[in-house]
Amino acid sequence: MYQYNARDHQLVRERVQQFRGQTERYLAGKLSDEQFLPLRLQNGLYVQRLAPMLRIAIPYGLLSSRQLRKLADITRRYDKGYAHFTTRQNLQLNWPQLECVPDILAELAEVEMHAVQTSGNCIRNVTSDQFAGVATDEVEDPRPWCELLRQWSTLHPEFAFLPRKFKIAVNGSQADRAAFLFHDVGVELVRNSAGETRCNIYAGGGLGRTPVIAELVRRELEPQHLLTYLDALLRVYNSHGNRANKYKARIKILVKAWGVERFATAVEDEWQFAKGGENTLTSASIEAMKAHFTLPDYRQPNADAEQQLQQQAASELAFARWLERNSHSHKQPGYRAVTLSLKPTGVAPGDVTDRQLEAIAQLADDYSFGEVRATHNQNVVLADVRIEQLYALWQAAKAAGFATPTVGTLTDMICCPGGDFCSLANAKSIPVAESLQRRFDDIDYLYDLGDLELNISGCMNACGHHHVGQIGILGVDKKGEEWYQIQIGGSAGKDAALAKVLGPAFSRDQVADTVANLLSVYTDNRIDGESFLETYRRIGLDPFKERVYAQAS
Repeated sequence: MYQYNARDHQLVRERVQQFRGQTERYLAGKLSDEQFLPLRLQNGLYVQRLAPMLRIAIPYGLLSSRQLRKLADITRRYDKGYAHFTTRQNLQLNWPQLECVPDILAELAEVEMHAVQTSGNCIRNVTSDQFAGVATDEVEDPRPWCELLRQWSTLHPEFAFLPRKFKIAVNGSQADRAAFLFHDVGVELVRNSAGETRCNIYAGGGLGRTPVIAELVRRELEPQHLLTYLDALLRVYNSHGNRANKYKARIKILVKAWGVERFATAVEDEWQFAKGGENTLTSASIEAMKAHFTLPDYRQPNADAEQQLQQQAASELAFARWLERNSHSHKQPGYRAVTLSLKPTGVAPGDVTDRQLEAIAQLADDYSFGEVRATHNQNVVLADVRIEQLYALWQAAKAAGFATPTVGTLTDMICCPGGDFCSLANAKSIPVAESLQRRFDDIDYLYDLGDLELNISGCMNACGHHHVGQIGILGVDKKGEEWYQIQIGGSAGKDAALAKVLGPAFSRDQVADTVANLLSVYTDNRIDGESFLETYRRIGLDPFKERVYAQAS
């Protein structure tokens, strides 16, 4: 993984000192709330419903065991002993004291971490595939490109105060596990006919109040021009984005208003001034960055390792289930990637205690070269596990509470913190998630349903990605009461689709029954091993709607 150089360390230290002074002046009454707002936001600090919230950057989801132990220590000493993994591969502390935040940032800097640009109208944390570097369908490892984008975007003088927040995702695989079509900019790494790496650039995607699927603005861009092309794209947005209305300020509104052809032409025109400039990448600079992401010291598998693994699975059903749902194919023979589930029933999805963070760090040291990845689905991944060690890892993960064998199923849901924490939320999300986990706790039924994505958001800002859930649940306010709108048919993959609203909203105690009715329509109508999404696309919305509202009436 990338290691800070002297310049990186200096930049982060100076940023901490700058924010320490800003915080001291604010607490002394020398800065108003309005003046302090953009300063704290660009250092990851929000004011939530009950307390400040600090969002810590995990660039492209990559963490070392040393960093995890520091996060555990900070969580224990400065918070209430737990933290929350988000859908943007970040970590949030929900209870830090404002006056302690500069101290937290200083301690993060000790382990090459920060909270710079995790909020505010700037380029946010760059995200990618949690299986980057090990996925069997990978075209090219996206991590070096993510790091180049991180360095380019951090404290970029032109783009510190954009019309609105700006999010970038990079995907390097045939499948899309980065949801790049729902970002302000999505970078898709591809190969041209000669087998050379190229970048397809998509723009104008996003969720929130106006969900939009991104459109292709530049096909097969030569990678040395990636930064200069994005310079041009951001300049067009910075100049023409709507600053008068924050609800119309995202780049997706500009792309839709202009049309993708006009927008792409404007970027090409602007690019003529940036192309070939100082941000043009050289072959040497690209190779130097790739050198930070070399293969670990893989071992050759034992001759009988796979046979022994199958025997272990055959003799213990619980292990076989975990192996099926929580382990994933790996490009290196003799290895698998393993998802540690953070979705036990009764715990808010994505929440981890300080002790659990330490346990994950130890598992990473013992089984995966001291490295973990945060996922968009609010779990964590050990990317490089020897198949000889899978059974031992399963036992250790089970003891630590990370072996729930339901990854990719209905109860492996995405859920924002909702009204329990967020001041923007219209309704609570966490109690809905728990009610669904308890209602659908039959593992045989979950396995029969197969892969199924259920996403919950507490408001239209869509931090829970409800728009792209195969089943999406949105908290809404109706005359001061919490209600929940149901949507179905979404997808965040390359077959990107926005879910359609089923109809009138439901009370909280009706949500689990409503989901059960949706699932019954699926199981009654599926054919030939169809997934929920495939059945929905074949039969349409009406059968689901008719069943749900007939049962509700």
